[in-house]
Amino acid sequence: MATWVSDLNKRERSTMIACFGGWTLDALDVQIFAFIIPALLAQWHISTGEAGVLATITLVISAFGGWIAGALADRYGRVRVLQYTILWYAFFTFLCGFAQNFNQLFVFRALQGLGFGGEWAAGAVLMGEVIRDKYRGRAVGIVQTGWSIGWGAAALLYTLFAAILPEALAWKALFWVGIAPAFLVIWIRRNVSEPERPARHGPVGLGHMFAALKPPYLATTWRIAMLTTGAQGSSYALTTFLPTFLKTERHLTAVGTGSYLMVLILGAFFGFTSGAFMSDWLGRKATFTISLVGSAIVTLVYMLAPLTNDMILPCGFLLGYINLMMFPPMGPFMTELFPSAVRGVAQGFCYNVGRGIGAVFPALVGFMAGSFGFATAIVTFSFCGFAVMGVALLLLPETRGRSLASLEAAD
Repeated sequence: MATWVSDLNKRERSTMIACFGGWTLDALDVQIFAFIIPALLAQWHISTGEAGVLATITLVISAFGGWIAGALADRYGRVRVLQYTILWYAFFTFLCGFAQNFNQLFVFRALQGLGFGGEWAAGAVLMGEVIRDKYRGRAVGIVQTGWSIGWGAAALLYTLFAAILPEALAWKALFWVGIAPAFLVIWIRRNVSEPERPARHGPVGLGHMFAALKPPYLATTWRIAMLTTGAQGSSYALTTFLPTFLKTERHLTAVGTGSYLMVLILGAFFGFTSGAFMSDWLGRKATFTISLVGSAIVTLVYMLAPLTNDMILPCGFLLGYINLMMFPPMGPFMTELFPSAVRGVAQGFCYNVGRGIGAVFPALVGFMAGSFGFATAIVTFSFCGFAVMGVALLLLPETRGRSLASLEAAD
């Protein structure tokens, strides 16, 4: 790893650090909610279905945030939009800690979603355009390992706060920590510059929002949207209620739940890293396929096999590893499918429409769990996502090694 990183120029490294930091802190802010669900169930007496709605609203609104931010990034620049979206989601995550009831938290979580979706859209395009073809897959993939680090930080903070603070205060403190990403913007302003892009094919106005939904891009757009819907829907179905599953159906303590999740998150870190390198070595589609098939098998074992708590601990590492491997190739894959003129809005739309539709999965898991339990509900909707992703992979081309200049020529 050190060899190729040292081969990156200063601009590439600074961009990589900025996007890594943004994605890490993005994950911290978003994953916090999964850990506070048990506290909300107990203190506010909301149902599991309502908890699922609170998870879903952030993801649904993030779809619009990513779409809008992608279009704005095409017009005003990737770096500028990246900064504004980070500030936005940090501020509204912080406000979530002051919510007094379901309705207030619903509004703050919805507004948080605008920035959450926008940050990925701007950052993924920025990385894809700055990093050279040879290293694009692994660089964008390594940035996405920041998700597991942010997720792990959320688990550590949850475990720490649960141990030292009253439960009524611990969940609020977790949200207050969410202001941290705002400080990253100071570093970005000083160290990251806009990528050079070809001249635009005309003005970027309101109609640009729909550029990816017209020929010649439409066929690629809906296939990628299927891919991201399946991947994110299955992942959200699994991870949103996993802490609650471990605490209520596996009867682990708060500290025990955090410890088990840390094992899974450690696996996710190595899964992200492996997916980053595999996407350059084996190809984007091969990496997706390995992760898809492996996730289906391990999810069944983790959720439904008659394993003791001691046995699912190492199984959790494997689940995190194989399931999260599918995400590192997504950024470079989409970058290599769209020309610069529509790349921001296309990636923003494709990734985030998948997030928005996939966001329905946690709500469905929450409602189904009330009758059938979390294990059955999680498996059911995870497999719905796996099926959609599998169909999309059959319809999409391989893009490993594709030059971005060739897309401009074709356009």
